[in-house]
Amino acid sequence: MRLLLVFAAASCLLEAEAFDTSRYDNLAVYWGQNSYGAAHGTDSANFQKRLSFYCNDNAVDVFPIAFLNVFFGAGGLPSINLANICNPTDNGTFAGTNLANCASMASDITACQAKGKIVTLSLGGASASVGFQNDNQAITFAQTIWNIFLGGSSSTRPFGTAVLDGIDLDIEGGTSSSYVTFVNSVRSLASGASKKYYITAAPQCIFPDGALGDVLNGAQDHWARVVSPNKNVKIYIGAPASSSAAGSGYQVVDDMKSISLAMRKSFPSFGGVMLWDASQAYANSRYDLAIKNSLVAAGGTGFTFPTCSAPA
Repeated sequence: MRLLLVFAAASCLLEAEAFDTSRYDNLAVYWGQNSYGAAHGTDSANFQKRLSFYCNDNAVDVFPIAFLNVFFGAGGLPSINLANICNPTDNGTFAGTNLANCASMASDITACQAKGKIVTLSLGGASASVGFQNDNQAITFAQTIWNIFLGGSSSTRPFGTAVLDGIDLDIEGGTSSSYVTFVNSVRSLASGASKKYYITAAPQCIFPDGALGDVLNGAQDHWARVVSPNKNVKIYIGAPASSSAAGSGYQVVDDMKSISLAMRKSFPSFGGVMLWDASQAYANSRYDLAIKNSLVAAGGTGFTFPTCSAPA
C-alpha cells in the first residue's frame, strides 16, 4: 500500500530556506509513535529515540510529529500522544486537560529546524476518531492549533517556546465535514506571518480520500497541477519503512528506489517520498538514507516530460 503526501505552503516568505518545496528529492519521515517498538517489544535498543537524534544527517527534510489524536478533550483542548517520548499518562498535563506538557521537546524541535528541516504536527492517526460537527467548530479548532503549536500565543503550549512549521492531516477515522474550513482558517492565520507555514495531508490509498475528498479533489498529478488552488503543491509517494511498519505495502529498498525514480521521471508534481516511520527506517538498515540517496542521485531540480509512446 502506498500513500501520497501532499505539501502546500500556507503563507509566502521571500528569504531562502534550506527546505525547498520545489525540489524532487525531499524525504518526509513520521516520528512520534515508536512503530518499531510496538512491533518488537523486547528490542528496546531500537525503540524510538528523541527527535533530535534523527536530525544528525541530511537524510530527512520533513518530520511530521505523530499524533495529535484528540481534537476536543478535557478543558476543550486537544491531546497528543508521542508514545515513549511524551504522553498524557507518563508525563505531566496542563491543569484541567489531557494535554501533555512536552516542553522538554522544544530543544529537539529547534535543533532540527536550525539544520534546515521542518517539523510539523500530524493530526489524527490510525486509531483516532476525530472531526468537526460544523464549520464554527473547525474555525475554533484552527485558532487553538495556531495558538498552542504554531505562531499564536497561549499559556498551554505543549512544546514550550518552539514554533512548529505547520500541520499534517492523517485523518483515518471520524467525521469528514468542515476540513476545508479548518484548512482555510489555518491559512488565513498564517497569512502575513514572519515565517513560512505548511499544510500537508496523507490521504488513504483509495482516491478520492474518504475524509479529505473536498480538500484533495481530483486525480493526483492533474489535481496538483490543474485543480489545486496552490499550483506549487507537491505529491510524495508514501510507504512503510519496514515490513513490520504496516500490514501490507512494504517495498524492499531497491523496488522502492525504482518506483520513486519512475515517478520522478513521469510527473512534475512529484516532490519526493514519505516514510512511516523513523524508528522503523533506522532499524531497517537506514531505509530512509538509502531512499534519500537514490532521490538525490536522480536529481533534485529540473524536469523533462517523457516522450509520448502512444500510437499516432
